[in-house]
Amino acid sequence: MRAIIPVAGVGSRLRPHTFTVPKVLLNVAGKPIIGHIMDKIIAEGFDAATIIIGYLGEDIKDYINANYSIAVDYIEQEERLGLGHAIYLSRHTISKDPILIILGDTIFDVDLKGMISSPYSRMGVKEVDDPRRFGVAEVRDGFIRTLIEKPEHPTSNLALVGLYYIQHPDVLLDCLKEMIKKDLRTKNEYQLTDGLQMMIDRGELLEAFPIDGWYDCGKPETLLSTNQHLLDHNGTNRVPDGVVVIPPVYISPKATVTNSIIGPYTTIADDAIVDLSIIRNSIINEGASVISSRLSDSIIGNHAVVKGGFKRINIGDSSELEYD
Repeated sequence: MRAIIPVAGVGSRLRPHTFTVPKVLLNVAGKPIIGHIMDKIIAEGFDAATIIIGYLGEDIKDYINANYSIAVDYIEQEERLGLGHAIYLSRHTISKDPILIILGDTIFDVDLKGMISSPYSRMGVKEVDDPRRFGVAEVRDGFIRTLIEKPEHPTSNLALVGLYYIQHPDVLLDCLKEMIKKDLRTKNEYQLTDGLQMMIDRGELLEAFPIDGWYDCGKPETLLSTNQHLLDHNGTNRVPDGVVVIPPVYISPKATVTNSIIGPYTTIADDAIVDLSIIRNSIINEGASVISSRLSDSIIGNHAVVKGGFKRINIGDSSELEYD
């Protein structure tokens, strides 16, 4: 089965980090976001993927090609015209066989084999406190009747969480083709939600599939909370000499950590240097240096340098902060 993974967005809510790194290559629990997604689909038996790239797309290609042998097609979305547009661009890689669309900024803890076992298309849904930020599903008798993209006045709190099993992708592609031909946009974009609603209107049955294990990586605070969840399940808790570790943590074997207290819920990536510091609930990215600092709830970019102070910091790549 083929997975379709759109990753063309610029990740504006994760700046300054995404000025220099595509969102899906941000580190969480010792691995880029898209690495967790690729590991999941391969473990579940997927043998092909289409990755829709855009902003800093070559970096994504380099990472995938260096780390995975699964068959991958890359499609470039030069204009950001919406998720529906992105999926339509990938049409040449899609046959009549079922597909799974999985958004590239979200990590799922879900039984994919169970999800794709249905004779019907299935949409991953979850109850949320504020459904106005999402596509929203109105469900009756287990099937989705109406889909609305980011409604101002939601009539349901069931959000689409970015996981779509499409039993008949030829029908979806025909709906997206009609949308683009007629220039049918919502919020100035060709929305996948609208294409799915068009499928429903044509008689396609779309089943709601509840998902509890949905971990958003779209903002600094949700990236840190996802880091916490993954470390709870997959932390390595490596303890370098002279270091106090409060689990769970991930400390790369390629990192240098000395005279420090690390954790809980801290990720330290490859080639990072940490000395004389106390760090909790933070992500220290590749090649970063943290010296004589106390950090909490922080994200330190690749090759950034932080010296001194007790702060909550969100600092991008190759930056330097020094406190007296």
